[in-house]
Amino acid sequence: MSRARRSGSAAASACPADQVAIEPGIERTDEFVVEDRLVTDVGGTIGASVLSTPGMIAMMERTSSILAYENLPDGRATVGFEVCIKHVAAAMEGSSCTAHAVLREVADERKLRFDVEVREGERTIGVGRHERRVIEVGGVKQD
Repeated sequence: MSRARRSGSAAASACPADQVAIEPGIERTDEFVVEDRLVTDVGGTIGASVLSTPGMIAMMERTSSILAYENLPDGRATVGFEVCIKHVAAAMEGSSCTAHAVLREVADERKLRFDVEVREGERTIGVGRHERRVIEVGGVKQD
């Protein structure tokens, strides 16, 4: 799994729109290994353990979340509220993959729209879009 660089409190409330200054074009790539909670054997029906769709989406969301968090002012974080993802290929248990997120758009100064992708080397495993909303959080970011 990739490493988070900062942590914060989960207490949240609406975020004033005039407090967000994050620009489209920023991106982040995290490496991860297909293992543990990220795998499924589809109830034993496929004879192998592979990256599950929920696991893949979790890695896309995690990468987007960290990217936003590292670029927002103190006291701000994001929550995910929409995904539109295609899972197009299998990644076997033990595979090394990357999750990549690019901030494509900021709407209403609080909705962050990301293009996301998971790859195993040159192969695309999943691709799509993910949206997050900026919120206020209790506490202060820590390095």
